[in-house]
Amino acid sequence: MSDELHLNRFGPTGPAQVLMIHGLTGHGWRWHTLANEHLAEFTVLAPDLLGHGRSSWEAPWTIDANVAALASLIEREAAGPVVVVGHSFGGAVALHLAASCPDLVSGLVLLDPAIGLNGKRMLTVAEAMLESPDYPDPAEARAEKVNAAWADVPVAEVDDELAEHLIELPNGRYRWRICVPAMMSYWSELARDIVLPRNGIPTTLIRGVRSDPPYVSDTLIDGLAEQIGPDFTLLDFDSRHMVPLAKPVETAAAIRDMLALG
Repeated sequence: MSDELHLNRFGPTGPAQVLMIHGLTGHGWRWHTLANEHLAEFTVLAPDLLGHGRSSWEAPWTIDANVAALASLIEREAAGPVVVVGHSFGGAVALHLAASCPDLVSGLVLLDPAIGLNGKRMLTVAEAMLESPDYPDPAEARAEKVNAAWADVPVAEVDDELAEHLIELPNGRYRWRICVPAMMSYWSELARDIVLPRNGIPTTLIRGVRSDPPYVSDTLIDGLAEQIGPDFTLLDFDSRHMVPLAKPVETAAAIRDMLALG
C-alpha cells in the first residue's frame, strides 16, 4: 500500500531514520524546513497521508488504512525501526502505528497530538468544513491561517503553505489540496478511543500550551506515563497548535534526543 502515498524524502540517501506524519488537511512537504534546516544529517520520510496532497484520494479514509500504508513504507524505505514524529492527527496515526506495529517504531515524538477528542467538537468542525470547504481567493485562505492556529508561524512558512497546498478549482474558487469526503471521515476518526504504544517504546509528548481549545488531554498524558514509565517525557512549548512550524529548533532538539536513544 505504500505506493499509494506520495513521498517527500529529505536528507542524505540511505535507509530512513525518521518518519514524519502531518496533521489533518496538511501534507508532507510541510516538514521541509524542520528536516532541511534543523535535521539535515538524518534521512527523513514525509509522506502525504491518504486523501491529502498528492497521495491517493480513494477510500477507505481511516487511521487503520494509513497505518497499513505507512507500515509498508517503513518496511520498504528503512533498514529497521524508525523514530516516528506525528503532529495533530499525525500523532493519532503515530500512536496507532506504534500500537499495531511496534517492531517498526524505535521512538515516538508526538507534537500536540489529536486523539480521543470530544465527538461534539468534531461534529462542529466537520459541519463547518462541509458548509464552507473553499475560499473566494488566496487572501481569505491566508487570513484563516494567520488569524487562528498559524498566528505564531513565520510568514515564510505561510507563503510556502499557500504555494504548495492551495489549488484553484474549475469554478475559480480555491481549496487546500485535500479530499473533502476524506476529511469528513477523519474528523470522526479523531473521536476514537485513545490507544497507547506498546510498553518499551520511548515517547516524548509535546504540548502547544496556547492551543485553544487544547488537544492534549490529561487522559492521554496519564495513560502514556503509566504505560511507558521513565521513558515517557512531557514537554510544554509556548506555542499554538502548529508546533513544528512555530518551534522548529525546539522540535528538532526533541527529535535528536529521541534518535540518540536508538
